Amino acid sequence: MDRGKSDKALLRAMKGGGFLKSHREIDGTKQFLLHGQLGEATVINSTVVRRLRKQQLIDSNKKFPVATYWLTPAGLEEAKDNGS
Repeated sequence: MDRGKSDKALLRAMKGGGFLKSHREIDGTKQFLLHGQLGEATVINSTVVRRLRKQQLIDSNKKFPVATYWLTPAGLEEAKDNGS
């Protein structure tokens, strides 16, 4: 399957040690942040996360208010195919 740039970048970043987390606010809004190894955080579009979850390339521990995501075996394989 041909992945978009955002999908590929997120898979590579997670394979490289980045931590994807969803942060739920008290008002119900959810924000996805990719936390780098140096403490930096990058906002990730929720559409990218939903697409990768639907394709079973990432999964989460489904915790509230902060869920942690990881690569599934299929996601790890896809990240390898993307040159990282």
